[in-house]
Amino acid sequence: MRHLKRTAKLGRTGEHRNAMLANLVCSLIKHKRITTTLAKAKAARSVAEKMVTLGKSGTLHHRRLAAARLHQEEAVRVLFNEIAPTQRERPGGYTRIVRLGQRQGDAAQKAILEWVDVPFAAPAAETPDEKAKVEPKAEEKSKAPRK
Repeated sequence: MRHLKRTAKLGRTGEHRNAMLANLVCSLIKHKRITTTLAKAKAARSVAEKMVTLGKSGTLHHRRLAAARLHQEEAVRVLFNEIAPTQRERPGGYTRIVRLGQRQGDAAQKAILEWVDVPFAAPAAETPDEKAKVEPKAEEKSKAPRK
């Protein structure tokens, strides 16, 4: 019987879908937050939560299983050393999906997929002084004679 075996196909072959979900989860691990379509976020959520469950045990076998699924050693290292320890007391539900509006081009529903307890470091906004320092350098380069 194939009860509860339904999966989101996302219009891709199985190999393409698995590679795409692995890349999404690696980006989530590295950047702590990703913006994608709602369907991809829902599909990547289950993969990400399974990877955190592997990371919480921390054994060599589970590290190899995560590496086989994600294909990026750096992402596995961050998962096991930074993300999984922060989720140690949580029994599940490591990610959240925040719905955004529709994409302009094809009206696809967009969403943010992020970790629940992992702090997100927003990119630092430049102050006006820093912008002023950067702009003259760009102008000097454009005025320099070409060789």
